[in-house]
Amino acid sequence: MPRTTLPPRTPPLPSRRSLLRALGSTAALGALAGCGVPAAYVSPGDRSVPDSSAGDKKLVWANWPLYIDTDDKHPDRRPTLEGFEKRTGISVDYVEEINDNDEFFGKISPSLMNHQDPGRDLVVMSDWMCARFVHLGWVQEMDRAAQPNVAEQLDPLLRSPAFDPGRKFTVPYQSGITGIAYNRRKLGRDVHRVADLWAGDLKGRVTLLSGLDEAFALLMQGDGVDITRWTADDFHRMCDQVERQIKRGQIRRFTGNDYTKDLVSGDVLACQAYSGDVIQLQADNPDIRFVVPEEGAELWSDSLMIPDRARHKGNAEALIDYYYAPEVAAELAAWVSYVCPVPAAEEVLAASRDEDTAALAGNPLIFPDDAMRKHLAIARDITSTERVEFAKRWNEIVGL
Repeated sequence: MPRTTLPPRTPPLPSRRSLLRALGSTAALGALAGCGVPAAYVSPGDRSVPDSSAGDKKLVWANWPLYIDTDDKHPDRRPTLEGFEKRTGISVDYVEEINDNDEFFGKISPSLMNHQDPGRDLVVMSDWMCARFVHLGWVQEMDRAAQPNVAEQLDPLLRSPAFDPGRKFTVPYQSGITGIAYNRRKLGRDVHRVADLWAGDLKGRVTLLSGLDEAFALLMQGDGVDITRWTADDFHRMCDQVERQIKRGQIRRFTGNDYTKDLVSGDVLACQAYSGDVIQLQADNPDIRFVVPEEGAELWSDSLMIPDRARHKGNAEALIDYYYAPEVAAELAAWVSYVCPVPAAEEVLAASRDEDTAALAGNPLIFPDDAMRKHLAIARDITSTERVEFAKRWNEIVGL
């Protein structure tokens, strides 16, 4: 039976959307690429090699830990992946090696910079990191003619982010929402807007996310900014506001995934949070609520990419398309509990004979309803040129 209450993930989602901890080598590399350094950027003609898929039925898929369905009785088995192997005859070497976006970037970048086989045919990265890969020319354009499920089933909200118009190079694996979580019983009221975080009864009981890429969009939306086209002035105005709230003692601290512990313990009453985490918390504490603020919330994705010079591009494209079949997407969604990028999977879950599984179809944090969808937006990415300046200011605020 698909899981409705998931075990703790190692690492949880915020590690997938990990912070840029400092202005390290990867940030510098991104900045250099933005300035046109030829050693970093790969031109379209140098991105592909002869595809071995037809005669070599295998591929290597790098993903995050515990980010795929497993068998309850046999945790080492992955039902959807085994289904793909049985259906296609393609053997998948599934490697749970991505623990941090920047760390993995540093791991794979030497091969990609030097036009070498990266040793992986498929990788899953957070979209803000996918933007870096796309801008560097480190990913191959996919053949949508070979991916009819993707072409038909991909959620319209996710089809054309600013960094990859038309999703030529990336395909969402799972999505999520950055919003506000709060303890309704202990707070004694509901939260409706980002501005509610600055109310007097929450003084010292609020946390914000520490990662620049994780935090900035929701805070800008609270300021009335259209995050699909935000500017440097919008960013600095948001930082000014956060600094004011720090000075008045409103913000308890900046967190990674440990915000969940503070929220459960009651040390924090409201915080920036991820939809997938809150689904898990609600299983044990129904007083924990998640809200998409009236001003809007950020919709983000962890996306699949085929790196340059991957040797099994066709096999990788087939695997991606397989996960966009509604019945497969439904099985994965029931286990991971993130926003499903395949809306048609909701009907599959609703038809389940298992009541708990069928109930997932009505969860707007997995399948956002029409009212919620109107308040969701994908933020434009931070460019390599902007990142150096913005990360410097944000890290000083957060204390990194």
